[in-house]
Amino acid sequence: MRSFHLLVNPLSGGGAAPASAVPVARALREAGACVRLSYSPGPAGCRALVEESVTRDEVVVAVGGDGMVASLAGTVVERGGVLGIVPAGRGNDFARQLGLPTEAAAVADTLLTGQVRSVDVIDAGDRVVVGSVYAGVDSRASELVDRAHRLPRRLQYPYAAVRALASYQPTRFHIEVDGAVHVHDAAAVIVANSGFYGSGMHIAPRADITDGLLDVVVIGAASRVALIRSMPTVYDGSHVDLPEVLTFRGREVTVRSDRPQAAYADGERLAPLPCTAVVRPAALRVLG
Repeated sequence: MRSFHLLVNPLSGGGAAPASAVPVARALREAGACVRLSYSPGPAGCRALVEESVTRDEVVVAVGGDGMVASLAGTVVERGGVLGIVPAGRGNDFARQLGLPTEAAAVADTLLTGQVRSVDVIDAGDRVVVGSVYAGVDSRASELVDRAHRLPRRLQYPYAAVRALASYQPTRFHIEVDGAVHVHDAAAVIVANSGFYGSGMHIAPRADITDGLLDVVVIGAASRVALIRSMPTVYDGSHVDLPEVLTFRGREVTVRSDRPQAAYADGERLAPLPCTAVVRPAALRVLG
């Protein structure tokens, strides 16, 4: 029987994460598992809690969204632990890539009986990223999502995407993929480990978190109207067939731009460009 330490981000999902943790913890205890539950004390405190949990041979369970998963994943990787996920954020895109359930009983069953899988992560500076690193209109959308708390969760990402597109200006990006440099005027550049971001957008439909490669998606410069009209294709992944969308694959990707802007990763601000992303194959052990 596994033991679990549920680490809850109380702000995830607009404050819904604590309520998501309770039925999962109850189901685990009813099955006979040893369960601890803690609220996130911030990055430094979470690191210490993860280190302690791995030492106690507990599964570290992220209760929250992609940001919470990523904030724990680095220490789990470093310490050789196992990560579980209770999807309770606005996006839950890494959980979606893993095919994880969202209903409490099914989540608990996955934690109790699911197989341990080894999946890739991205090293970006001193951060471990589970989903993707991106810049351009997408990073502007992430900024707007953080201000859209009054909207229902399902509307926050579409609203932010349209708002970001309405004010975007094309940028010249220099994208180096395993030493080969590609220069393009683009709306956005996404360096993806996982195929999903933005609460269900299938931005990199060919991405595989076990192949040891990163998928680079370049959304070429186009009119605002054309970009807004093409938004529905991002949800089913068919946008990669459009002539203005380019894709590359590689193990190390550096993105630069001709104007100052920040890169984002897993919904959180990462760093100003330039930014280098390097795949770390099979580094994270996760239940699912």
